[in-house]
Amino acid sequence: TAPRMARSSPYPTDVARVVNAPIFHVNADDPEAVVYVCNVAAEWRSTFHKDVVVDLVCYRRNGHNEMDEPMFTQPLMYKQIRKQKPVLQKYAELLISQGVVNQPEYEEEIAKYDKICEEAHARSKDEKILHIKHWLDSPWPGFFTLDGQPRSMTCPSTGLNEEDLTHIGQVASSVPVEDFTIHGGLSRILKTRGEMVKNRTVDWALAEYMAFGSLLKEGIHIRLSGQDVERGTF
Repeated sequence: TAPRMARSSPYPTDVARVVNAPIFHVNADDPEAVVYVCNVAAEWRSTFHKDVVVDLVCYRRNGHNEMDEPMFTQPLMYKQIRKQKPVLQKYAELLISQGVVNQPEYEEEIAKYDKICEEAHARSKDEKILHIKHWLDSPWPGFFTLDGQPRSMTCPSTGLNEEDLTHIGQVASSVPVEDFTIHGGLSRILKTRGEMVKNRTVDWALAEYMAFGSLLKEGIHIRLSGQDVERGTF
């Protein structure tokens, strides 16, 4: 979202001023400065037992998930970001120029870290059961069936027939205006979505669209808010 539309201040940390917390702004392209500031912040908290805030001044190189392409909505900013050297490359070049490490040592460290990640990824494939309940704070058994509960808590059937789902899917994969040129990347997404509807398959985004569409078909108003809506990623 453009800052003038979404922010009351250039710094996300300004909210900490309400409790008079010290705020350290640090350039996240400088790892040593970041470590130094974090040490000072930790020391402040342990000494004075008060809140302290660290603002990492940085940028996001990719979108906020695998499906997000920021070039659609922020092309100028992302052209600048692509010119930026990644932090690791910058820091490695600095250390090599200072003679702290040499190129083979740097490459060895990278390979060591990649190996840790690859081995963890391989081990993850052996997991057959997801223990989701470990992540839940307080399981609530029988939520809809407790004795003496008001009828409003019962859950009505929310299923839809396939004809309605197909109709919503076709709307979701079409462009509503004739002779309108859309971004090539978006037209590929719509085409893929149309093929999914034909093949009776659904991904997360299409399922979400079908949920919204089914509510709208029943005359229920939907209000979406937040950054994704401002950027038009829905």
